[in-house]
Amino acid sequence: MASNARLDHRNPLVIDTHELGRRPGALQRLTREIDAPADLGIPGVVGVPEGTPMELELRLESVMEGVLVTGTARATAKGECVRCLEPVELELEADFQEMFSYPDADDRGRVIAEPGDDAEDDEDRLFIEDGLIDLEPLLRDAVVLALPMQPVCQEDCPGLCSECGARLADDPDHHHDAVDIRWAALQGLADTMTDGEKDEMSGAEAGVDEKQEK
Repeated sequence: MASNARLDHRNPLVIDTHELGRRPGALQRLTREIDAPADLGIPGVVGVPEGTPMELELRLESVMEGVLVTGTARATAKGECVRCLEPVELELEADFQEMFSYPDADDRGRVIAEPGDDAEDDEDRLFIEDGLIDLEPLLRDAVVLALPMQPVCQEDCPGLCSECGARLADDPDHHHDAVDIRWAALQGLADTMTDGEKDEMSGAEAGVDEKQEK
């Protein structure tokens, strides 16, 4: 989608394509190390922290209708295990490929008189602006697709104890003795009684026993 804001060539995710020109078949390879932008990943689940070093390997190829960008992004992502809530670190490798179109050319590379007339066709297209392309939207989509929706610290992570919250991986033999809920209710009732009530019940039971003996 075209943007109304002008691109800043000082942004490390903005690439200058002037060297390629508009010569179909021209090729350029780039390697860049950048600081990850903010909010790169799946919010609240896993992502690449802002400022984390990211390595980009890019291949720019000039074609009739624009510039085809193929690349790979590598970084360390961080999150939280969905089973045991322990911190998780993942080595991320995200591949991407996208066509950046010349604003004055159609999808066959033909120059059009009034670019931008067909809003529906332009909606899902990325454009070259003054010879510059912005990789950030492309990078964000690629990173989200490469990250797990439910990260785990290990594939067989047993998670947490449902009764006390203990991390089961730290204590494989962890368990709780099963208690019959009927006896538990009686025990709870006994615990709430005062000593005087217990003595009265004991005396009453003793009297019943004497009558039965007679």
